[in-house]
Amino acid sequence: MELAEGKLKFIEAWGKLGSEWGINRTMAQVHALLMVSPEALTTEEVMAELSISRGNANMTLRDLIDWGLVEKQHKTGERKEFFYAEKDTWVIARRVAEERKKRELDPVLKILAQLTEVKGDENDPAYKTFKTSVNDINKLAKNVNTTLDTMLKAEENWFFGSIFKMFK
Repeated sequence: MELAEGKLKFIEAWGKLGSEWGINRTMAQVHALLMVSPEALTTEEVMAELSISRGNANMTLRDLIDWGLVEKQHKTGERKEFFYAEKDTWVIARRVAEERKKRELDPVLKILAQLTEVKGDENDPAYKTFKTSVNDINKLAKNVNTTLDTMLKAEENWFFGSIFKMFK
């Protein structure tokens, strides 16, 4: 397999994987393209490589910047903006986990906390079932949140520990 074919297969596979994880397929494909590009690309280059519209490219690049996966760069003497993706897979995984936690888990935790305060008749089977279900889901969501926080902090501690070892 030649590099060009491998690059296309990777972009397609990353797009499929992204859509399986609930991320827009085009967003995942643009991210994949930027990950395997040694240099930052312009919007026009992204459009040409993936055959997408300017609007789609602009919106997708903005979303990737919001997720912290892509950064905008400026080159001296150039009017165009260039876009560069983080290449470190651990950093990428961490940023995706943090963003998904912020967008998905945190709002659910907030709602579940409110739902645990619902009042009702303790003898009513509907109320008891509701209360048990909400409490169980809330407990699970809190455990997931704690585990995720621990994993994210452990990675951060490992990173800073490694940096300090380099300066000893």
